[in-house]
Amino acid sequence: MNATLAPAALTAADRCDRCGARAYVRVLLPKGGELLFCAHHGRAHQDALREKAVEIQDESHALTSVTPAIAPDEER
Repeated sequence: MNATLAPAALTAADRCDRCGARAYVRVLLPKGGELLFCAHHGRAHQDALREKAVEIQDESHALTSVTPAIAPDEER
């Protein structure tokens, strides 16, 4: 049986290999390596990455996620 595990979610500790910003894109390479990119560099290099990657984990949607604010009548 050959099971594939989903890659772990990216965290604030994961940094872009290009500029050091927070990584939102993980690229898994054929020989087992990985590259991490911020959303900007992930988009800038996406065509080349698609040609080489085994898998691309893109969590850049987190940049546009809206966190609900505390309603004014709620207790803090």
